[in-house]
Amino acid sequence: MPPLKAISMSVNRLVVLFVFVGVLLSCNNDDGDEIPAPEPPRPLGEVLAEDEAKIQEYLKTHYYNYAEFQNPPENFDYKIKLQEIPEGNTDTIPLIDQIQSIDITVPSQHYLIAGDVENVTHKLYYLSAREGVGETLTVADSAFVRYEGSLLTGEIFDQNNIDNPVWFDLPILQAPATSLTSGTAARGFSEGIRNFKSGGPAVINDDGTYTLDDYGVGVIIFPSGLGYYNLARTTISSYSPLIFKIDLFAMNQTDHDSDGKISIEEDTNGDGYLFNDDADGDGLPDYLDADSN
Repeated sequence: MPPLKAISMSVNRLVVLFVFVGVLLSCNNDDGDEIPAPEPPRPLGEVLAEDEAKIQEYLKTHYYNYAEFQNPPENFDYKIKLQEIPEGNTDTIPLIDQIQSIDITVPSQHYLIAGDVENVTHKLYYLSAREGVGETLTVADSAFVRYEGSLLTGEIFDQNNIDNPVWFDLPILQAPATSLTSGTAARGFSEGIRNFKSGGPAVINDDGTYTLDDYGVGVIIFPSGLGYYNLARTTISSYSPLIFKIDLFAMNQTDHDSDGKISIEEDTNGDGYLFNDDADGDGLPDYLDADSN
């Protein structure tokens, strides 16, 4: 497989980006549009049934450029293109025959839904177009990524510049509305990206830039219960399933509370969710609490 077109940035910028950054995945709001106040959340199971029907329809009627990934042409950019299958076309393989899924349980209190706690299992769908040659990260790590977020309609609501990947601290993206943030920031992004591998070692070029090759490339699709749920954004209506194209360049293990124990090891119940581990009952998750090592 020929290497991907070089992605170049200054080494100094790379060093700066390695500094711990608590970034919430969010939509651009530069257009000045007023974000509507959140409506009272609907029952989690009811919304999931609607979202799942929409996602299934999308998976049956869309495909990605798999032929190019299998036999990459010269100078192929290894970018995923999602397209609708033309009517009457029976030769193209739909996403539903290529995609994989994992189950993630979401408690209703994560969205401040009134009444008894409802634990609803959501399916997160992911497709690995290129596996990558590096390490697989966990939900407790930091990920150096290029991404594009869109709705099922194809409308893009967020993306970063092709030459400017960013670091995401994945545990922050898991935070429920009742926890450290005012609302979850696409938990599905954190859970989905851990199904990919990072690229090879950075190669320093003569001009001080670096190149990363053979990184993981994929897509994640998830229901609104793993996204923004009833919290609308300027370009995202409430209860919207989301799609993310992912290029995973690098990963970094983290020790958020600097207690000498990497954060994933403080997921003591082993469920891949860091906000329900609180050994000393002080309301602070163990991965952020040096006293609960």
